[in-house]
Amino acid sequence: MLFTLKKLISALITPPLLCLLPLLLGLLLWRRRPRSARLLSGLSLLLWLVLSTPLTVNMLAAPLEDFSPVSEQALRQTQAIVILGGGQRRYNEEYDGAAGPNRVSQERVRYGARLARSSGLPVLISGGAPTGSQAESSLMGDSMAQDFGVRARWLDTRSLDTPDNARESAQILREAGITRITLVTHAFHMRRALGEFERVGLQVTPAPLAYLRNGPRGESYFDVLPNMDSLYAGSIVLREWLGIAAQRIRFALS
Repeated sequence: MLFTLKKLISALITPPLLCLLPLLLGLLLWRRRPRSARLLSGLSLLLWLVLSTPLTVNMLAAPLEDFSPVSEQALRQTQAIVILGGGQRRYNEEYDGAAGPNRVSQERVRYGARLARSSGLPVLISGGAPTGSQAESSLMGDSMAQDFGVRARWLDTRSLDTPDNARESAQILREAGITRITLVTHAFHMRRALGEFERVGLQVTPAPLAYLRNGPRGESYFDVLPNMDSLYAGSIVLREWLGIAAQRIRFALS
């Protein structure tokens, strides 16, 4: 119930609903309160522009992604690789309709497998089953073995969110005598994930991937205009900043 409530609140305070709700409210108020309606409509337009323009999205993403790619030396000083699930699954018609990791999770699997092959470190994949079906870590583990030839040593099948990822992973790893890990997740998610894993007492070496902060490379004049890729990135970045704010409040109260 709590997980569903969190997802509902997240949908309401992030795009596209975040941008659409002021506009819809403005349309409802247009006859009775035209000034308020114009302000709400302007707010809707401003949100769309801020969250879909490469320059502003890069400015929002840069502080989140202030991590360098992991070095081979730093990787080899850890005892295990932990790969975090991306939160969803997808059904693949090209694989006879079988369920598999979504794009975000698959990117993490690919990079985690690369690090595992180069270092020889064991892998833990963390991600449960919010809908009660097959755990995300199980799907990711199958993909990593079949597509990249690397088998995960441990699967955390109970986690529903990032704090769960940290708690469940720490419990599994401590039983194996492991306290130093390389953490694989997207660069935009690393700051929040790092806080959770360090809070449970693990020594963490970040291994971020798929940076959003670079954005378009200026190869065309059109690269500076609002676009769908930037809107996608802006939505992710805004959601992550809200997650960090909630994390800080939770840490302060606990």
